[in-house]
Amino acid sequence: MIAATQHIAKDFTVAADIDVAELLASQTVFHDRYRDPSMAPPAQWNETLETLIAHRSIRNFLPEPLPPGAMELLVAAAQSASSSSNLQVWSVVTVENPDTKAQLSEYAGSQKHIREAPLFIAWLADLRRIRSLGEQSETPTVGADYLEMGITAIVDAALAAQNAFVAVESMGLGAVYIGAMRNHPEKVAELLGLPPNVFCVFGMCVGWPDLTAGEAIKPRLPQSVVVHKERYAEPDAADIAAYNARIREFQSEQKMAAVDWSHQSVGRVKDIKGLMGRERMREALDNLKFPLK
Repeated sequence: MIAATQHIAKDFTVAADIDVAELLASQTVFHDRYRDPSMAPPAQWNETLETLIAHRSIRNFLPEPLPPGAMELLVAAAQSASSSSNLQVWSVVTVENPDTKAQLSEYAGSQKHIREAPLFIAWLADLRRIRSLGEQSETPTVGADYLEMGITAIVDAALAAQNAFVAVESMGLGAVYIGAMRNHPEKVAELLGLPPNVFCVFGMCVGWPDLTAGEAIKPRLPQSVVVHKERYAEPDAADIAAYNARIREFQSEQKMAAVDWSHQSVGRVKDIKGLMGRERMREALDNLKFPLK
């Protein structure tokens, strides 16, 4: 463990003494996240930072089930995330049935990890619960008709899910998000028995990672591209070019087809094909009676 000094209230707890092994680990993880030699290694480090910065998506799972109580811990972590006005307008549907996972996999373009992971979690923006409370107390819920509440529910679901993802990785498990649940929103809703006013924002596969697959930390954009000081600024072309090179290096190591990040990103949005059916999202949400006003 890192020896740390607790300072006075309002101050952060900072690393006072990082041993050599931890220092090397921090430098390795930080390097893998950016692969940018110009970035100085972190002066502070702890287990939470290591879990966060070492994040990677896992798409290859061992067949073993999750340890007892793991699901309850993930939900507790999720429920510990911030929630707008404490409305808690999200829910999950947990899926372990092989037939249901197989059907969800088909809806998501036959992604094998949905079938193979021992647990699939559907993360829901859930306005049905608050509607039900209004019905029970004979109180109107007009505000839930508006897009703002839909955004609130989607944000709440995303915050909760990311908390759960960190908890997953802290336990030595692995996970991957499945945005393709939005390819066929109505079919997913029917399969999972979702009532009106509930929308599956994304899924999450959870299980023991198959480490032989060699899934590594994917480098992210340099901070100079995503951090704007005081006012927004267009990214420097040289920074993007350098990142393209790092991504190609990563792809080569992972035995993936080499393609620039910028080319891949623009290709995803050059026409509606890249949306994989999600161009009709407004229609789907209307069918699910999810607020659009």
